[in-house]
Amino acid sequence: MSNGRTERSPALVQSVDRAVTVLEILARRGDAGVTEIAVELGVHKSTASRLVGALESRGLVEQVSGRGKYRLGLGMVRLAGAAAARIDLPEAAGPVCARVAEELGETVNVAVLDGDRSVNISQALGRAAVSSYNWVGRQTPSHATSSGKVLLAYAGADARRAALARPLDAYTPYTITDPVVLRRQLAEAERAGWASTAEELEIGLHAVAAPIRGAGGRVVAAISVSGPSYRLPVSAFAELAAQLKAAAAEIGRGLGHSG
Repeated sequence: MSNGRTERSPALVQSVDRAVTVLEILARRGDAGVTEIAVELGVHKSTASRLVGALESRGLVEQVSGRGKYRLGLGMVRLAGAAAARIDLPEAAGPVCARVAEELGETVNVAVLDGDRSVNISQALGRAAVSSYNWVGRQTPSHATSSGKVLLAYAGADARRAALARPLDAYTPYTITDPVVLRRQLAEAERAGWASTAEELEIGLHAVAAPIRGAGGRVVAAISVSGPSYRLPVSAFAELAAQLKAAAAEIGRGLGHSG
């Protein structure tokens, strides 16, 4: 079986390369017929037709009505929007994070999901922040952070299943290490639109997070506020979540989300 995969690998790579070239041809020309595409690729018309058909099934190309030609489809807009959201996130989130940090007096971060961990890409310190530690670029365990829980909650069933299948390391006595409990928390986070942690990453540290949506409505990041438990008690989590959800919606509008 392994030999079969090895033998098919070059053909698969060639097909992917040709499919990408089809997209580049349509991006350059605006539209093109199967014959034109075949000529540019240097392949038989039937091969070009199969490539175009596969791309069309994913919404990446679409047929121009009545002209027998193809152009880039709306699926490309979805993919471009997702990529643009990642690129534009720090710029869109920076001013909002700074304002929220000033209002709350605590540290505000924006994080994205990277495998089973979260990576902070933007940070603003409030006037009452206990520490000036820079979290930007730091990876944190998703199951032990509010941002990570939000990102896992909206990451899709496969990502959640993979995260829950891995060992859940304990960082404090309060870290959630039971996958059944974590699964229940993620479901609640998706329902409520926010998540929290109470001394689950560090003793004395509480945090609340809400999802940021990009163009198309997909969750691309999470905004969180963190601070000492005596200033961010569990009883204040719901109110903090409401403020963060409003801030997340503002950042989302800057990324092209209109919902």
